Amino acid sequence: MWPLALSAQQLGIPVIGLLLGGSPEADAFRVDAVRQGLKETGYIEGRNVSIEYRWAENQYNRRPALAADLIHRRVAVLVAIGNAASAAASVSGTTLPIVFEIGTDPVEFGLVTSLARPGRNLTGVTFLGGSLAAKQFEVLHQTVPESSVIAMLENPTNPNAAAVRRDVQLAAESFSPEVDYRNSSCGG
Repeated sequence: MWPLALSAQQLGIPVIGLLLGGSPEADAFRVDAVRQGLKETGYIEGRNVSIEYRWAENQYNRRPALAADLIHRRVAVLVAIGNAASAAASVSGTTLPIVFEIGTDPVEFGLVTSLARPGRNLTGVTFLGGSLAAKQFEVLHQTVPESSVIAMLENPTNPNAAAVRRDVQLAAESFSPEVDYRNSSCGG
């Protein structure tokens, strides 16, 4: 891919850096979504845009180096998918435009100043996953009202784990179940 991206830059074709937290197989649907979004705006990979891919393989500590590599290659924009990828992109100190997709509050996570005015060189989308915890507990409580213990799988190496745990605990308090946190080796 590197020679293709280099020749694309020399021909004036914009190069997008795409930083993903998983593997090509696990993140295939995300890559497809990026390609579809580009296509809808007139950009087709290999024709008038090139994409440099970096995969962290669920290793959070690799993401800053992967982001730095994409920045070093002078991509036109860095697209960072997921909380850790976004965090890695934001600490690079670059003025390169960075577009993120994140599951939590990007203000709380330190990516942007506010949702209304992100500031700096970052913009993106969020589904505010932690905020959904209360609704998820409400539905769970309605489905199984006699539950007194609820188990939650978490990946303790995920930089977002503490925030998710806090949101889940706050939501659980309104229904009084005990939350049993279990470590998971999943990539989330």
